Amino acid sequence: MIVINSKLSIPDEEIRFTFSRSSGPGGQNVNKLNSRAILWFDVENSLTLSSYQKFKIRQHLARRISKDGVLQVAAERHRTQKANKEDALQRFSELLAAALVEKPRRKKTRIGAGVKERRLQAKKRRGKLKKSRGGKDW
Repeated sequence: MIVINSKLSIPDEEIRFTFSRSSGPGGQNVNKLNSRAILWFDVENSLTLSSYQKFKIRQHLARRISKDGVLQVAAERHRTQKANKEDALQRFSELLAAALVEKPRRKKTRIGAGVKERRLQAKKRRGKLKKSRGGKDW
């Protein structure tokens, strides 16, 4: 189980890994070993996520999700396949946790009476200044 937050855990069966050659560090092994890990998670067909959670994930991670509804996370920072797999899992859980965070709603507030009064006084001062410039006495 991959723990996303206190309310959500994704079973290992819903996640798939593929491995390929990495462009990262590794010396001559870069050309021989498949150390790059790519995590695949089918958001659309997940049995764990609710429809609202799927919507939030699709909305927040739209660029990372394919047209088929599959989220892809690639990791190639490390030299070993195991370390890259762990890195991909870590980034995956962080991405989902960030996508599912509820943003607080904005509370509507009134403009204070003092603020309105200062704005009106400033407008009057500006008007007087402009009026004083205009009166040419020939």
